Amino acid sequence: MPVPYEHRRTFAIISHPDAGKTTLTEKLLLAGGAIHLAGNVKARGEARRARSDWMKIEQERGISVTSSVMTFEYEGLQFNLLDTPGHEDFSEDTYRTLTAVDSAIMVIDAAKGIESQTRKLFEVCRLRDIPIITFINKVDREGREPFELLDQIQDELQLDISPQVWPIGMGGLFAGCYDIGSDRFLTFGNQEKGEASSNFGKAIECSGIDDPQLDELVPAHVLETAREEIFLQEAGYAEFDRDAYREGHLTPAIFGSALRDFGIESLLNVIAQHAPEPRPSAADQRVVSPEEKPVTGFVFKVQANMDKNHRDRIAFMRLCSGQFKRGMKLRQVRTGKDVMVHSPILFMAQDREIAEEAGAGDVIGVPNHGSIRVGDTFTEGEVFRFTGLPAFAPEILRRVRLVDTTRVKQMRQALQDLSEEGLIQVFKPDVGSQWIIGVIGQLQLDVVKDRVRNEYKVELDFEPAPYQAARWLQSDDEKALNAFITAHKSAVMDDRDGDPVFLAESVWEMNYKSQKHDDVQFLKTKELE
Repeated sequence: MPVPYEHRRTFAIISHPDAGKTTLTEKLLLAGGAIHLAGNVKARGEARRARSDWMKIEQERGISVTSSVMTFEYEGLQFNLLDTPGHEDFSEDTYRTLTAVDSAIMVIDAAKGIESQTRKLFEVCRLRDIPIITFINKVDREGREPFELLDQIQDELQLDISPQVWPIGMGGLFAGCYDIGSDRFLTFGNQEKGEASSNFGKAIECSGIDDPQLDELVPAHVLETAREEIFLQEAGYAEFDRDAYREGHLTPAIFGSALRDFGIESLLNVIAQHAPEPRPSAADQRVVSPEEKPVTGFVFKVQANMDKNHRDRIAFMRLCSGQFKRGMKLRQVRTGKDVMVHSPILFMAQDREIAEEAGAGDVIGVPNHGSIRVGDTFTEGEVFRFTGLPAFAPEILRRVRLVDTTRVKQMRQALQDLSEEGLIQVFKPDVGSQWIIGVIGQLQLDVVKDRVRNEYKVELDFEPAPYQAARWLQSDDEKALNAFITAHKSAVMDDRDGDPVFLAESVWEMNYKSQKHDDVQFLKTKELE
């Protein structure tokens, strides 16, 4: 019997690089029984990387640059965890991943507080009304005071905050965490032996923070401070309100240490009890409700060559309604063609299994040979398009130079594939033959070079292009648009869909042209269709 949609929780983890997102992802999978050995236990070579970071460049640099999907079960619920790139150069991929989730976990480093990338991603969540749970990580290391961290979240993000798990001491004085909601003391497995580095292994039921048991387990000066803090936080912060959380006005806060397993179970319980089930999805014609019978979904990511043994492409599709069954025919709205989905995939990081069925809120992988791309809507025949999947104007533009000119065909295939994945944007000039690629950040160029070398056996170089800014052109007046394109032939190029893009040599020039030609729109974003 398939899990009803109300029993699904689809969420993402967002953070600044190095806040501990990959470790937290892994510990959630471990606690949910999805993997049996955490990355930090295997201390040898590549095996040490967490399962969700699978691309070679991620393993070399220790950062997540692609989004992967992991499904596991917990307390009779099905959790779909979407891992997002932590590196800011991949914000576009992260933005699109956030269109496919119903809630998010924001990971903050206790020593650093809110950082730039966290702030950006939070704004994306706010735009989409995505409720957020805050996990303040690394409390077992020296960091800022709990009140300082909470006040920063409250003031900078304009969010009410409701602490759920509080640290008992921090850094060198760390003795464990106290789960305020369930009155449990989370402590080390065998503290009397002085194993300060051993992982969390005990949850002690308490009658409250004043329970005398705690006096025997925690040094007096540490416990006194913690008790005082817990009484103060009750007066100073909001009581947890499920509706306020789901509407995005309040965030439950959990102090913990992903590396040592503190706060993991509490975090899973908050997701299970309070995170929303699949929500209605906006489309251009109407709003699609998850309880509707016909199957609908949209593609928020395409990943090529996930398995180097097979030249494959997987489209990640978020199901918005209906009960999907293997072998179903679905209408690809953009092309009007029916696609038979023979081997849909459910993901467990690098491991995959064929999905016999899936429901609203699930993310399935649809293998294809390049016919499906980011932004595609699939239905059982109804014609509409899910909205809210944007492409962003690139911030870095480069000319592509091929080292071996006999491999032009392979280079074009590689760039076409990577642009359909949404990793880069490719602009083809009317005049001249050199393609221009656009990216959000420098690291994307390294990833493109690395992947094209490894997956297509093509050596690429990038040269500075004479352009600093790109904008899509649109106008209600077709004559005015054509006149502008004709007058700027060398600076107007086509994107992968054949839509015109104006490349300017400076931001000043872009501003000047947009003021001079007020009958033409110069757009920073474009809705993917």
